[in-house]
Amino acid sequence: MAIAERGVAIEVAEATLEGDLLLPEGASGIVVFAHGSGSSRFSTRNRQVARYLSEQGLATLLFDLLTPEENVIDERTRELRFDIPLIGRRMTGAVDWVARAEPTCALHIGLFGASTGAAAALIAAAERPDTVVAVVSRGGRPDLAGEALARVAAPTLLLVGGQDGPVIELNEQARAQMSAPCELAIVPGATHLFEEPGKLEEVQERAARFFLAHL
Repeated sequence: MAIAERGVAIEVAEATLEGDLLLPEGASGIVVFAHGSGSSRFSTRNRQVARYLSEQGLATLLFDLLTPEENVIDERTRELRFDIPLIGRRMTGAVDWVARAEPTCALHIGLFGASTGAAAALIAAAERPDTVVAVVSRGGRPDLAGEALARVAAPTLLLVGGQDGPVIELNEQARAQMSAPCELAIVPGATHLFEEPGKLEEVQERAARFFLAHL
């Protein structure tokens, strides 16, 4: 399968964000990634998952939630990475960009969020219920999406490591606030970052099955 890869500039309301687009030939859907706090589009874990999804025929977009200038500030203050309303707006802006840009405008859109990025993904899903058709969270903090949880319409899969006790509880609390179909799946033996052998591979396989079923 031929997979085209290119850098893109994503115009959102208040910034231009840098991204990397993987576009397999014949893709019918695209997964937009929201990385966790302190990370970027170069996250090795998200890039591994994105490459796997693209090999299954899904386009993927990894992008930076902050501009280079904001990253400089955030490295010093560590404030912007935890600004959930800000990264939620950025994720929503990225969804809008995908929905209008060539060659992605005809693709069904799914979202993949890690850590705090899961909250951004769920906020975007709540803001764009007619556009976002599926959401997957990896070791996420969906609870940080707050009141947006009740407005999410897209089927959602919450993947949490079996050794990530506090985050399991937070995911259970978030699921209880959602009216959309929501599955909480525990990955046995995995910690928060899914660093154990084979655990990230299990995440990407489960995510691929979920997205392919909905996209």
